[in-house]
Amino acid sequence: MQKYDEWTKVKRKIDSKEKLITYKERDIFWANIGENIGFEQNGKGSDFMRPILVFRKFTNKMFFGIPLSTQLRDGSFFFQFQFLEDKKSTALLVQAKMFDVKRLDRRIGMINKDDFKNLESKMRELMKL
Repeated sequence: MQKYDEWTKVKRKIDSKEKLITYKERDIFWANIGENIGFEQNGKGSDFMRPILVFRKFTNKMFFGIPLSTQLRDGSFFFQFQFLEDKKSTALLVQAKMFDVKRLDRRIGMINKDDFKNLESKMRELMKL
């Protein structure tokens, strides 16, 4: 069941944020990504949260991010890595998109440089760049 009305209430609160979080590429944050349409990845819980990897920082207010999952998946649309000691994560490459910094809630880690380089290569391959 879609939770659009609940998400709209949370979205209003997020949009009114005045203090912006400082972030950089490779950071991983809990972010309010919302209740989305069709096969787009949704956030979970009452705040519609999901971990997001900051892939490219464009400005202090906008970045290209990749949602993460703890469900391990293989294939050209996914990239597995570990940033927490006891848990692997999967970057959902086909769910990557632009995000506003207001969606970021709290930093939970960072992908290491080697994994990030490998992820960049996989994104280039996926996007045929």
